[in-house]
Amino acid sequence: MTTHHARALSATRDFDGVRALDAVDLDVGAGQLVGLLGPNGAGKTTLLNLLTGLRRPTSGRVELFGGDPREAGNRRRLGVTPQQTGVPETLRVGEIVDFVGRHYANPAPVGDVLERFGLEGLERRQSGGLSGGQQRRLAVALTFVGRPDLVVLDEPTAGLDVEARHVLWEALREYHREGGTMLLTSHYMEEVEALAQRVVVIGGGRVLADGDPDDIRARVGTHTVGFRAETPPPDLPGITRREHDGNRVRLLTGDSDRLVRDLVASGTEFHDLEVTTASLEEAFMSLTSGDEPTRRES
Repeated sequence: MTTHHARALSATRDFDGVRALDAVDLDVGAGQLVGLLGPNGAGKTTLLNLLTGLRRPTSGRVELFGGDPREAGNRRRLGVTPQQTGVPETLRVGEIVDFVGRHYANPAPVGDVLERFGLEGLERRQSGGLSGGQQRRLAVALTFVGRPDLVVLDEPTAGLDVEARHVLWEALREYHREGGTMLLTSHYMEEVEALAQRVVVIGGGRVLADGDPDDIRARVGTHTVGFRAETPPPDLPGITRREHDGNRVRLLTGDSDRLVRDLVASGTEFHDLEVTTASLEEAFMSLTSGDEPTRRES
């Protein structure tokens, strides 16, 4: 039987008459690493705020470790990194981690936390003297000081360079290997592909798809037909998107067999033909193409 660390049951949230979430059902089981995807204004942050007790649903129900997320006792096993974070600039890194740790019964050692997130050697550095990337890694590191059973990360690597992002990815993977549960949002599609075992796509305040990355790709039934051609092909039936990079052409379609036949019949000269299943990013764009972000929260 799956233990649910966080659940939304027909959760609806309105803001001044505008529906940000519309009867959303979502469960995050113990040990899962779930990526939450959606365009700006889709309802992602609103959903996270409900699950972590920052807001309450207009209707429906949300649960955190089986209880009300707004009750402090139910949040003791939760770690959260919001999009915007800040720590006192005059405090040293080691002091900040130690201070946060004192709020928990069994905190992780300061040195272990700093090492895991690539911050070793910075214990005596004032937080105001850290680079932007170091500050972001510190903010994420603080989420793990209390050894949480569930971590909620909203855009955890925003603003980080590629190297720092990979350091953080490995730290998150290690947490998951140790049995931790994670729910994260990200605008970096490769981040979700690299980390998430399960992907939930939200758009227009509703869950549009829920499954492993392969399920999401297969659900849209989209393929990419790629080839090289000196002359761009004509508009053909069934093409949902075109991309050109020099003489390399990529066409998205729901019927790759028909498109290849039509391409040959059109007389277009091409070579290096390749037909592949849509990427997660392409599937995401297909699923959310009709979503208009009119809500106040994302």
